[in-house]
Amino acid sequence: MFCRVRLVSRLPTWSPGTNHKLWKLGCFLPQCPKLSCRGTKMSADQSQKAETWDKCTLQELKVPFARTEIGTFFQEQPRIGNQYLEDAFLQRYLKTHLPFQVLEKVSLDLERFGARVAAEIDSLGRECELNPPALQHYDAWGQRVDHIVTCPAWKRMKEIAAEEGLIAEAYERKYSIWSRVQQVAKLYLYAPSAGLFTCPLAMTDGAAKVIESLGISGPLAKAFGHLTSRDPKKFWTSGQWMTERKGGSDVASGTESVAREQPDGTYSLYGFKWFTSATDSDMTLTLARIMDAQGRVEQGSRGLSLFFLEVRDKEGKLNGIEVQRLKEKLGTRQVPTAELLLDGSKAHRISAEGRGVASIANMLTITRIHNVISAVAGMRRVINLAREYASKRVVFGKLIKDHPLHMQTMARLEVETRGAFLMLMEIARLLGLEETKMASEQDLHLLRLLTPVAKLYTGKQAIAVISEGLECFGGQGYMEDTGLPVALRDAQVLTIWEGTTNILSLDVLRSLTKSQGQVLDAFCSGVQGKLELASSISELESSVQLLQDALHRLGQFTQRVGSKGAVAMELAARDFAYTLARIYTGALLLEHAAQPDATSTDTYTAQRWCKQDLCPVDSEEKAGCYDDKAASMDTYLVYEGSPVLKGKL
Repeated sequence: MFCRVRLVSRLPTWSPGTNHKLWKLGCFLPQCPKLSCRGTKMSADQSQKAETWDKCTLQELKVPFARTEIGTFFQEQPRIGNQYLEDAFLQRYLKTHLPFQVLEKVSLDLERFGARVAAEIDSLGRECELNPPALQHYDAWGQRVDHIVTCPAWKRMKEIAAEEGLIAEAYERKYSIWSRVQQVAKLYLYAPSAGLFTCPLAMTDGAAKVIESLGISGPLAKAFGHLTSRDPKKFWTSGQWMTERKGGSDVASGTESVAREQPDGTYSLYGFKWFTSATDSDMTLTLARIMDAQGRVEQGSRGLSLFFLEVRDKEGKLNGIEVQRLKEKLGTRQVPTAELLLDGSKAHRISAEGRGVASIANMLTITRIHNVISAVAGMRRVINLAREYASKRVVFGKLIKDHPLHMQTMARLEVETRGAFLMLMEIARLLGLEETKMASEQDLHLLRLLTPVAKLYTGKQAIAVISEGLECFGGQGYMEDTGLPVALRDAQVLTIWEGTTNILSLDVLRSLTKSQGQVLDAFCSGVQGKLELASSISELESSVQLLQDALHRLGQFTQRVGSKGAVAMELAARDFAYTLARIYTGALLLEHAAQPDATSTDTYTAQRWCKQDLCPVDSEEKAGCYDDKAASMDTYLVYEGSPVLKGKL
């Protein structure tokens, strides 16, 4: 027994594998001094006693990796609850801005919908991720069918979108100017659980907006009715087929598709669409160049017209469309994205000839806003999961939430998310004013400016916040079967789709030029208006001063660099857009913190936001980043050692 007790005292941290026989260690047997470590021959009686001793010893030691214990995992899975009831910031925003009667109805609907997201929609979204679409070129009898196969959960998502009126609510305008705020709040709860069905909904919303702006008549009346229907059997989704083989945002030079007018007034489209999202949609809007009788077309944006076509004919066959292949993407794998050949697709021209780009502008506004929704919602969801996890996971003797450094990290993510949320809701408010003809000229200028600013900035925020959010889960944030990594993969598209950061930054500059500076004047007036109440609150005075200083520096920058020419402004475009985003978001946070029912966390959020560099464009310009020498050195820095600059260095 002496030998056994001595060995047990040395074994607390030792865990034998399932195939290791403890009885092979002679020290566990009677008369152990006579046994070697390699074992020995035993009688049947001795063997039975050894096995009995082995079982008793295992039970006594409670070995953690005995057969039945292998594979257990001791971290509790974070689960979502009702995302409306758990979002105090969203509730306070709605309480502050919505009229009481509207607030009462909207709150009840969002609470009900939040429960549905947790109970039903979230699991459907996970199914969409696990069962991506597939392309079936031929049927069993060799007929070309080009059938895009999607999972039942994807189809159910379409039904739910109709039942919940995720598009209809914006166009019914039941809550007048607040209908867009209500719709955006609902999509904000829906997006992280939607399995990327938000993609077809974005383009559906955009198509409905274009049709409404052009006039609901003829074939468009039928389409609009389907796009805004609450009946799952009648509801349509729309695609947006703009990108062609040359790719990119330069549709003016990249669009090769042509349209031949037919005797009945319709058009036959021919071309190759290189990137078409949600290709299983019922209809689409697309650009093409009208070909005259001699086969000539006009190049440039003035040669582009906008067309509407149904994807399938009355018999259910593809409308002169061949699906070449589905795209393999980093993320957004749930969405069928395809390369299409248009070979005589029947379409209706819905814009004036040569006015396609101008007519599609409304769709881009809506889809960019949907991009912001997905960005902000993705940030909110990863934080909600991370804070749930932090309240359950124990490390170094205490819950993660009780480690100050972890809470500091999460607080930084929270500040970014709250700022992005207010920017999103501000755009929704402005859009609601525009759609109900109640927007002032300043409101319209702000909507034009803030839409690309919010899209480019929140896209960057989402990637950073979600990446940091995954780190809050340690190794589990990297494991595919947790369902967490998909959030980061899908977030990457937010900086690319509907215009990269640089493209949108240049779009911001164009808005200033086209308006002859009126857009920037509206921006400055809007910021000052939001600071009025906050400037009288002592806790916010220093933050208000920081923001006003940044606004002053922005004004000085535009005067200095504006006289240096187009190249300098182009080099500054990205930092300029970031500056607009930081200043306006700061103003929104200060305005929110100045409300009568604001909390100490609202004040703290505004203070934290305003401590960063609110005017990076001024800092970078003073550092010499926008002059000719910097532009030249940027190129040399990137291409040093490359054959591109051979002989030029």
